[in-house]
Amino acid sequence: MNISIIAFTDRGRELSRRIGGHLPEDTVNLYAKAEGFLPYSSLRDFAQRAMAEDDAVIFVGATGIAVRAIAPFVRRKDLDPAVLVIDENGRFAISLLSGHIGGANRLAQRLAQQLHAIPVVTTATDGRGVFAADQWAAEHRCTVRNLRAIQQISGALLEGESVGLHSDFPITGTLPEGVVLDTRENGIGISIYQRENNPFPHTLWLTPQIVHVGVGCRRNTSPEKLVTWAQEQLQALQIDPRAVASVASIDLKQDEPAVHRLAEQWQVPVVFYTAQQLEQVQGAFPPSDFVRRTTGTDNVCQRAAAKAAGNGTCLLEKTAQDGMTISMYCEDWRTAF
Repeated sequence: MNISIIAFTDRGRELSRRIGGHLPEDTVNLYAKAEGFLPYSSLRDFAQRAMAEDDAVIFVGATGIAVRAIAPFVRRKDLDPAVLVIDENGRFAISLLSGHIGGANRLAQRLAQQLHAIPVVTTATDGRGVFAADQWAAEHRCTVRNLRAIQQISGALLEGESVGLHSDFPITGTLPEGVVLDTRENGIGISIYQRENNPFPHTLWLTPQIVHVGVGCRRNTSPEKLVTWAQEQLQALQIDPRAVASVASIDLKQDEPAVHRLAEQWQVPVVFYTAQQLEQVQGAFPPSDFVRRTTGTDNVCQRAAAKAAGNGTCLLEKTAQDGMTISMYCEDWRTAF
């Protein structure tokens, strides 16, 4: 995670350093108007940048300061970063914004434990120990297709009603209280899907990001052409674009605009492998002598997709058109509770 921490007093700055020390696996930037910290021109400028670029923002100070700072830049619950407030004495870790999808609740609880503070989490589902579908989605790499349905699901569970569950994937673990397997009798439910469906009159659709798209193309292929064709392949398979987790190719294509444009289209990372790495992927892949002569491996797109997916399930074998190739693999994933 990219995390920005801002402090305003000597005590707050000391605490911000401690907080940063408890986040060794994250990229943490400490801001303050003091030597040894990153500078900022104004609180408004800091908040505008942090709310657009960071995964989490932590204010060490008063809640009112944080609220006024972020208010102009709050967008949607699936776009906003986690926002926390920690008082300068380190007594309270407050989840202020994006508690579930952004992960503010989890981060507040984690830092509270490390700082020996009290976590302040005010979402109703957490307060009453009710299953929170949006938090589960965030923890299991699922995107939410229709945000408004989250309130319907949470509202039903809070009222003691049951909600249905449909999953395209194997289910492991114990279902949360109030969640029942797809009976079709429920007027409201959750669909964890790879291919589009509509199992309930009122459905919350959750899409695991587990599809990896391997591509190859001639030099200077039109980016628009590759994007359009790749989108058509997804549509033919009835796969929601939200399911795409990465675009993969050979390192010879690192400077190919079309490959990068495709990753930008789906807002996913692009990964490149060497010919040697692709050759080591286990499986049966349609070989090409021409591709081997030019790249050092007999198949780029399908090997790249398989490697990115951890040798999961092939959804689309190597397909070619006008100097472009594409393949899709799905990770081995479970609906785990």
